[in-house]
Amino acid sequence: MYATPSAIPEETHMSERLQPGDTAPAFTLPDADGNDVSLAAHKGRKVIVYFYPAALTPGCTKQACDFTDNLELLAGAGYDVIGVSPDKPEKLAKFREKESLKVTLVGDPSKEVLEAYGAYGEKKLYGKTVTGVIRSTVVVDEDGKVERALYNVKATGHVAKIIKDLGI
Repeated sequence: MYATPSAIPEETHMSERLQPGDTAPAFTLPDADGNDVSLAAHKGRKVIVYFYPAALTPGCTKQACDFTDNLELLAGAGYDVIGVSPDKPEKLAKFREKESLKVTLVGDPSKEVLEAYGAYGEKKLYGKTVTGVIRSTVVVDEDGKVERALYNVKATGHVAKIIKDLGI
């Protein structure tokens, strides 16, 4: 009997990827104003937690602007959006002001939350293997369970795809 593809680890030295049905790892991280944002505070709502490499870079800006542009639509469908990067609150505040972002952005300089969500590890960048943030989106349901976990997503067009996939 053959092993199913999902049973074969994709790469070694990589944080575990989440699967639908898993309990989403709890977190409390500082937002752009230095206030704590916790996943637990969103219980009873669905949360789209997205992980991106760095504020103020083109792809991440496009993605954050797409989420901002669709925030009302998502909120109306019962979804909150939290963006997580290794950036410090000061940089997140600059990012928010410069791009007029309405998305909640939190910083994870220790990368503990990124690792807990499988969004940090080895990835290919311009043909080289590097260790860094893997652009990922995890949809958490009202009870704190993972509904969808998407890894290596594209910065552009990703938000539209999520909206379509979620049937919003």
